[in-house]
Amino acid sequence: MSSPLPYSMKDVHYDNAKFRHRSFSKVINQTLLTRNIRRDCLGCSTGKFLVLVLMFGLAYLMLTHAGPVPSGSGGLANNIGTDNDGSSRFKKFWRKPPRLPPRLSPDEKRTGNGLSQETDNVNSRAKWTARRQSVKDAFVHAWSGYKKYAMGYDELAPLSHSGIDGLGGLGATIVDALDTAIIMGADDIVAEAGSWVEAHLSEKISQKGQVNLFETTIRVLGGLLSAYHLSGGDGGMRLTSKGPKPAVYLETARNLTDRLLSAFTASPTPIPYSDVVLHDSSAHPAFGGLSSTSEVSTVQLEFNYLSMISGDKKYSTEAMKVLEHIKTLPKVEGLVPIYISPQSGEFSGENIRLGSRGDSYYEYLLKVWLQQGAGRDGSNFSYLHDMYIEAMKGVRNLLVRKSVPNGLVFVGELPYGSKGGFSTKMDHLVCFLPGTLALGATKGMTKEKAMKENMLTFEDLENLKLAEDLTQTCFQMYAVTATGLAPEIAYFHTEEYSEDGLDGGNKSSKYVNDIIIKHLDRHNLLRPETVESLFVLYRITEDPKYREWGWQIFEAFEKYTKVDLGGYTSLDDVTTVPPQRRDKMETFFLGETLKYLYLLFSDSDVIPLDKFVFNSEAHPIPIKGAVTSY
Repeated sequence: MSSPLPYSMKDVHYDNAKFRHRSFSKVINQTLLTRNIRRDCLGCSTGKFLVLVLMFGLAYLMLTHAGPVPSGSGGLANNIGTDNDGSSRFKKFWRKPPRLPPRLSPDEKRTGNGLSQETDNVNSRAKWTARRQSVKDAFVHAWSGYKKYAMGYDELAPLSHSGIDGLGGLGATIVDALDTAIIMGADDIVAEAGSWVEAHLSEKISQKGQVNLFETTIRVLGGLLSAYHLSGGDGGMRLTSKGPKPAVYLETARNLTDRLLSAFTASPTPIPYSDVVLHDSSAHPAFGGLSSTSEVSTVQLEFNYLSMISGDKKYSTEAMKVLEHIKTLPKVEGLVPIYISPQSGEFSGENIRLGSRGDSYYEYLLKVWLQQGAGRDGSNFSYLHDMYIEAMKGVRNLLVRKSVPNGLVFVGELPYGSKGGFSTKMDHLVCFLPGTLALGATKGMTKEKAMKENMLTFEDLENLKLAEDLTQTCFQMYAVTATGLAPEIAYFHTEEYSEDGLDGGNKSSKYVNDIIIKHLDRHNLLRPETVESLFVLYRITEDPKYREWGWQIFEAFEKYTKVDLGGYTSLDDVTTVPPQRRDKMETFFLGETLKYLYLLFSDSDVIPLDKFVFNSEAHPIPIKGAVTSY
């Protein structure tokens, strides 16, 4: 078998006639003196001879009567261009053809643009690796302040260097931060937090008094379950060897949830009470008797997963009764009021919003369905997806508007129901919605892959477009302020509503006249919702602008909320520089905000969206049937 044609410079001396130089005499010798050719020529007919003469004649005319070569500036170019005797053309005719360059194999081909692209990719990867490290450094700094001044308390007061028990006294920051430390590979913090859980948390659970069902579930129970999986429990990922054995997290989670179940069993309806007394496993309704719709419908991911890994169905059974019951209640185009009564099981009032007390109801409709395999295992959870789709139609029809003069898309409220007036108020909490919409459209895969596989319906594309528009709005709520940090609540200028003198302070922003920030709404609590959506939108669309927006937000947190001696603090007013500081670091800054920023700057195979759902406190919980052991 002959050797293959050369594919690289290492084969430049390959001896192949197509690439070797050959003199004119060799050409004549090989052509006219070869026996077979000579015999053929001697026997050629008159017709063939005339055809040869004609061909040579045409060649001569073309060479001697072609137009002159256009001349350029300079003597050499002019001499070439004025050659009239045709001799140079004969020289060119007999000149040896240029040697063809060697070809590169497919894996060696590198055009100039390819090399540039490769260099850009390397530089980009290095940039985001460095930025990811900056977020990890911020997490370590936040933890150092908490450890130094508030270890064992729920939250840190970073300015007064003290601890606060505002969530029942279960060391909420420790458990909230635990899986963030595992994901970041902050092993020293994993060891410290895990050791505290093993030594103290079960004792605190058995001794403490009143806690909120919702807050305790999403922060403490969610943190324990995620730490269990990420440290190797349930055949999980085992991202760390530090801290206690995974069984410690599971046993502590069961101890806590056995007490939280009283919120369900004490209620006369499937709607649980909001408050639980841990030390005697009793429960009672909140002041006024009502529960928040979001609170009662935002415990199912955690209770379902605990049932799965413990083998005890009681947790899932009680929690899922809530959604099954809400399915039967009347709604307004899928939208529901923000209060519900445990006594009657009915919604109370007509206030409809996707901010506080309404937000995570819509989030968990989708995520519980995804957690259960999105219908792949034949389980009957399709009603959750149907409720989610109907609700998102209602959002588009009843709550979505555009601001003036620049057309920011936002989600408003219906304080008095669908027949009452429309409010242009939008909580920062609503900025969870873009991520949920994008996740619902592609089920966690990239937009490109979903489109290639023809998995996106027209409604999915509508929701994805709305997700991108709302993410832009949520980012502009940051960019429009003097500090680059968003307020807790914003209003939007529309044709019907306008207030002067309440802008965000950044006069260079294009949207300074679109967004209204009232004086009582100007605080920033280090919230995660916008960076959550940036993370999800980047994973799904792969558009790098979401990473750049996230970096801008992180830099603003670093500039204005970092406390030198450890920790980060909330702000009173984001529209003035320097901003007045509040004395509190919320647990979700470590549990959510920094985690989502870290994942935004990480590769997409770190906690992939098609294998995990994040609970409302950013604790990743594996999807049923997904391969999650790495």
